[in-house]
Amino acid sequence: MKERRYDLDWLRVIAILLLHLFHCAMPFVAEEGWHIKNNELSNLMLEFNYFISRWRMPLLFLISGIGTAFIMNHVSKRQYVMQRSKRLLIPLLIGVLLIVPPQIYCERLFQGIKYESYLTFYPSIFSTGFYPEGNLFWHHLWFIAYLFVYSIIALPFLLFIKSDKGKKIVLKFANITRMTGMYWCMIPLYLAFLLYFWYPNDTHALIGDWGMFTRYFTYFILGSFIGINQIFWNDIEDKRKQYLKTAFLSTILINYFRWNDLEPEWGFNLPNMIYIALGILNVWTWLLAIFGYGKKYLNFNNKILKYANEGIYPFYILHQTFIIVIGYYVIQVDESIINKYLFLTFVSFLLSIGVYDFFIKPYNHIRILFGMKNK
Repeated sequence: MKERRYDLDWLRVIAILLLHLFHCAMPFVAEEGWHIKNNELSNLMLEFNYFISRWRMPLLFLISGIGTAFIMNHVSKRQYVMQRSKRLLIPLLIGVLLIVPPQIYCERLFQGIKYESYLTFYPSIFSTGFYPEGNLFWHHLWFIAYLFVYSIIALPFLLFIKSDKGKKIVLKFANITRMTGMYWCMIPLYLAFLLYFWYPNDTHALIGDWGMFTRYFTYFILGSFIGINQIFWNDIEDKRKQYLKTAFLSTILINYFRWNDLEPEWGFNLPNMIYIALGILNVWTWLLAIFGYGKKYLNFNNKILKYANEGIYPFYILHQTFIIVIGYYVIQVDESIINKYLFLTFVSFLLSIGVYDFFIKPYNHIRILFGMKNK
């Protein structure tokens, strides 16, 4: 990938905007806990969140892997590590110390814990230990933490696929793709998913979160692998209709099992192993379809993308704090779910954009704290 792929920029922006809609729905989603919850819950929002949650984070990690491989083609090892640290670690630190604590404060208030004010709560993030027992955590910024670790531990692999030997191996898989399509990628994804038998819970804590860590790391590695050879992209674009049909049909099948309580018992049994494969097929073909249609129709630049591509990272860092703080008060109002959801979505979006536009974007010394380049 030698030229900038604007379709990937569009998909990154769209994925994070979907994340905003996802998080705005969480206070109202049935059957799932969250930091704050409305008294009345919605099965419709549950289905919306279930659908996009299957491929949203894999999409972001795939795009991150593609972008990371692209960066490695233009910088030295030292420059790469410095760039990743500046882009990821500084915003993560600022997020943990300043952006996330209001979320935990509102969660504690929702749990019935009383504080005189936010100022009396804040010192507790240093004295109570890590969340959920304590008040120190990165919450939605787990993505940044995991991405930094992935970027560092994948460095030997990224260097290898740049080498002549590595390029030959990539070409071999590209030739396999010509015959079989991109379905071969399901094999490492399936093997990575098997760790969930030993680590079934997603904790987002990095340490001990081996099921989720390995699953998303596999997407990151696949992104860095397929992103550097045009043969992969030709297949994704050419077979986009096939991938979309497979994704749609597998979604119908999965929901048939879900809605009729026919999902197999979790464990090392044949029905469950087949069901896992069906789930991976579903996620992977949705991703391929999204990439295929994105490459076909979204590979262009304009003023909207220029603005959004620069601002989407600070928006991501800010958005959940506004959702939880505003949502804490919204759920206490006697109003319909749809009105609460629309209000929460609209106001949190405007505040995230407003803070970015007026307090982050204009100032270089603030921009660096949110992973942005100087103007």
